[in-house]
Amino acid sequence: MRWKINDSVDRNAVRTLQEQLQVNELIATLLVQRGIETYEQARAFFRPSLADLHDPYLMKDMDKAVQRIELALENEERILVFGDYDVDGTTAVSLVSAYLKTLSDNIDTYIPDRYLEGYGISNKGIDYAEDNEFSLIIALDCGIKSIDKIDYAKAKGIDFIICDHHLPGDEVPGAVAVLDAKQKDCNYPYKELCGCGVGFKLIQALGRNRNQTTEDLVSYLDLVATAIAADIVPITGENRILAHFGLQFINSNPRPGLLALKKAYSISEFTITDVVFKFAPKINAAGRIKHGNYAVKLLSEFDLEQAIEFAKEIDEFNSHRKDLDKEITIQALQQIEDNNEIDFATSVVYDASRHTGVIGIVASRLTETHYRPTWVFTKSGNYLAASARSVKGFDVYEALEACSEHLIQFGGHMYAAGMTISEENYLKFKARFEEVVKQTMPNELKEPEILIDAILDFNDLDDKTLRILKQFEPHGPENMTPVFLTPNVFDTGNAQGLGKNNEHLKMFVKQDNSKPFPAIAFGKGNLYLETRNLRLMNLVYSLSENQWKDKVTLQLQVKDFNFC
Repeated sequence: MRWKINDSVDRNAVRTLQEQLQVNELIATLLVQRGIETYEQARAFFRPSLADLHDPYLMKDMDKAVQRIELALENEERILVFGDYDVDGTTAVSLVSAYLKTLSDNIDTYIPDRYLEGYGISNKGIDYAEDNEFSLIIALDCGIKSIDKIDYAKAKGIDFIICDHHLPGDEVPGAVAVLDAKQKDCNYPYKELCGCGVGFKLIQALGRNRNQTTEDLVSYLDLVATAIAADIVPITGENRILAHFGLQFINSNPRPGLLALKKAYSISEFTITDVVFKFAPKINAAGRIKHGNYAVKLLSEFDLEQAIEFAKEIDEFNSHRKDLDKEITIQALQQIEDNNEIDFATSVVYDASRHTGVIGIVASRLTETHYRPTWVFTKSGNYLAASARSVKGFDVYEALEACSEHLIQFGGHMYAAGMTISEENYLKFKARFEEVVKQTMPNELKEPEILIDAILDFNDLDDKTLRILKQFEPHGPENMTPVFLTPNVFDTGNAQGLGKNNEHLKMFVKQDNSKPFPAIAFGKGNLYLETRNLRLMNLVYSLSENQWKDKVTLQLQVKDFNFC
């Protein structure tokens, strides 16, 4: 594991911010690392306000979208709310449909079948709209590249409004309105909204026609916060505001569907991390194992007892997903070993029986064992389907483009991608991908890296500093949980194994004469005897809260350590 200390900050900016905010050097450094260099930027960061949300009408085509929806409501047209089968898509569909149902009875939802229709807008979905007399489709979290699909709908007399956040291609679909801040000619100030976030901006704009303020719509933000967390978008600017207030609702008065999911955990206050690891996998499991409609049913239900029943169904899907994920990961690791590919630059594995819905998760699991770009293949109809995951700093999509001669269809981004390929080209692709990665991947990327924000003495962890660090939440991309390095730390002699097989390490650590801090190092349980004998170590960690019943205590979550 490589350690890299972030020393790229402007020290003059740090000193200036220290003076303006009257904080210590550590806090000022962490803020400057996050692009916060003025008092006003710090105010917006520490005190998120709904008043700082941007005017929804700044988004290109918002006026056209609202105008078309208002016309549909006036004429009692049937409106179909269409979205992707993942968390962002299903929360967006639940949000927009719930709002529109307060205005009309002519609202329905549609989630494409992951296996029969694939990602995004489908001809089957458009045919469903035609057969059921829907004249307007609002597409959420998809559609920005569905030029042929929009043309297909037009020919049937069906209008489209696209609400997306993905990068457009050279041509934009000919929909009535296209809401996507990433369009080159869109001047919306914030470009990193998730699909559900774009959906919220749409209902904000619709609400204005009804004299509704943003405060009147905050009850929808639990869905937006869930989507922001699950979609791993930057938690900066507008997303930070939406996540902040959304988490408040999740913790105080969430909709019955989310409350039903919460009831499975004895956690007094959910964080973004809790949403990522506890809500998101369950909601996603519906689309992976059965159908995304189950997630929409859960998130749209307003009767708690019924929501609890839906949550039980989703729990079962997730349990099945976990079993598949574990089983396929073990098989894939064995396949790598049997093929004598442990020392390869890549992991590329194939089995026709693998469940399509979990191959992306399995690819992530494989990178945890063999840290390198990974593809997991399975049979899908007449072709092979695959999902890829990459390692920090390596662009798997760019590497995939270099292999495009062997592919039928592909897409993705730097760290995750997917493709379709004919079976006879599998071995050709495998050899070519290995060759490309060998040639282009620098040696320093072949080992995991921990980016350390600051070197910290335990004696500097006073109550004021801890209170301010708490206000850095919610954490996420571009505002990750700070990582610290404390040198010359030792366990007080109470180190012990933790977990069913003592696979984790529980310590109480001190530095010189500091007070002891509880620390947990996952996967390091085999080192407890070495840490017990007061050996000095350099500790890399983040600060976390350990919740047990109603008691919350500070805990160091160890990323890595080495003995001095």
